[in-house]
Amino acid sequence: MKNRMKQDQTIDKPVLFLSGGALLAFVILALINQEMVTNAVNTMFNWSVTYFGSIYQVLMVGTLVIALILGYSKFGKIRLGKLEKPEIGTFKWISIIMCTLLAAGGVFWAAAEPLSHFLTVPPHFSGIEAGTAEAVVPALAASFVDWGFVSWAILGTLGTIVLMYSHYHRNAPLKPRSLLYPIFGDKIMRKSALGTFVDAFSIVSVAAGTIGPIGFLGLQAGYGLSALFGVPNNLAVQCLIVIVIVLAAGISAATGIHKGIQILSSYNIILAVCLMVAVLILGPALFIFDSYVQSFGLYVQDFLTLNTFRGDGAWLGLWTVFFFAWFIGYGPMMAMFVSRISRGRTIRELVTAVAVIAPVVTTFWFTVVGGTGIFAEMNNPGAVSEALNSAGPPAAMIAIAEQLPLGTIIGFFFLVATIVFVLTTTDSMSLTISMAITGNGDPSKFLRVFWAILMGLVATVLITIGEDSVGSLQSFIVVTAVPVSLLMLTTFWTAPRASRELAKEQKIDEKQSYTK
Repeated sequence: MKNRMKQDQTIDKPVLFLSGGALLAFVILALINQEMVTNAVNTMFNWSVTYFGSIYQVLMVGTLVIALILGYSKFGKIRLGKLEKPEIGTFKWISIIMCTLLAAGGVFWAAAEPLSHFLTVPPHFSGIEAGTAEAVVPALAASFVDWGFVSWAILGTLGTIVLMYSHYHRNAPLKPRSLLYPIFGDKIMRKSALGTFVDAFSIVSVAAGTIGPIGFLGLQAGYGLSALFGVPNNLAVQCLIVIVIVLAAGISAATGIHKGIQILSSYNIILAVCLMVAVLILGPALFIFDSYVQSFGLYVQDFLTLNTFRGDGAWLGLWTVFFFAWFIGYGPMMAMFVSRISRGRTIRELVTAVAVIAPVVTTFWFTVVGGTGIFAEMNNPGAVSEALNSAGPPAAMIAIAEQLPLGTIIGFFFLVATIVFVLTTTDSMSLTISMAITGNGDPSKFLRVFWAILMGLVATVLITIGEDSVGSLQSFIVVTAVPVSLLMLTTFWTAPRASRELAKEQKIDEKQSYTK
């Protein structure tokens, strides 16, 4: 047993050097020539959007459809992870999923995206005048496309099923390469160039997607503290914010899933619910509820049309394809993380929590935050848009809060929620990256803290270089999503196959009652 544990904690040096080296190379090149890096990333970004945008959209929609079929058929009764009962309570489990997967987007984009679509109507809805009452529902529906059912499905359904099958039921290591286990078997686990490549680009992709929010958090929190309390919004303050957050994330990651990550996630969900209630009481509650019902209805009614829209490539690259690529880039590592916290859950519970409950809550959250901003803008043009246009998305949240009674207090707690969202994502991803490097569900504390600090250092360096460098790294995830999308496409076949095998092993008869 001791030898097995020692083997499980062995660091995969090729994966570590490739992934860490790629991030280090990005930072060094940005220090040497920021303009060159920005231009190179933009070129690759445009190429990815042009040639892989449609693939990203098909992958996202297909994942949701197959996940729902598996979740609400006889396969939904399959219990994953070789445990009879879940090891984490339902509320805490969903809280961890929500906090980790939402990251800064939970507040950052919830404030900025609906308002942006209200001020510039998406091309799906040509003929509607921007900034009018008719633009409200399309603006929210377009936001739901980017943060709704398909985005959540790619993060924790088919990939999670395959990884839990491979790791817990077939003893494969908990690594991204195990997504290919149903195809290649043990061959992919040995010294495999393909396996090393899969692990490395999965780590780079999720690290890029995590470092970006850390950097933007420094910018957003710096603006928020300045607007609310008059704290100077300078480079030193922004870097100090990032350093404090990363140190807290390192401590949380070191304590593990059952302590730091779980406690932070639970309290942050409670804070988010309290903020929603506060905004509904102090803000335009009737407008929010009416807008949500109409927008969600439009989103569901035109679901396929909205998610497969290809009419304006430039707009898609800025919004839907960008976000789809971002979520795809997170796909393998998020599947690992959800696998780690979901032992004892059935496929139906998994699909319901990740692909149904989470997006419904998220879209309502976007309506509460973004809808409040739209309402303020309709009644007082420029109330929020001036801040958004002059200081960018980080300013939108504070500008919206300032339109409410007790605006300073509400804005402060929104800022706290944003910080904790990013903190939980950082500690969860440092844990997951460490799992990918060791193949073990409980990697060493040193490795977890190392990755939390490394991502924070990269974010700090990029902030000092300039905001464009943070944006370039954020855009780079669209490029890294290209190989990840090909990896995730394999789950269309491997997830149903794994489900069939587990159904036989667990003696789930086709004639068994659906509700049993």
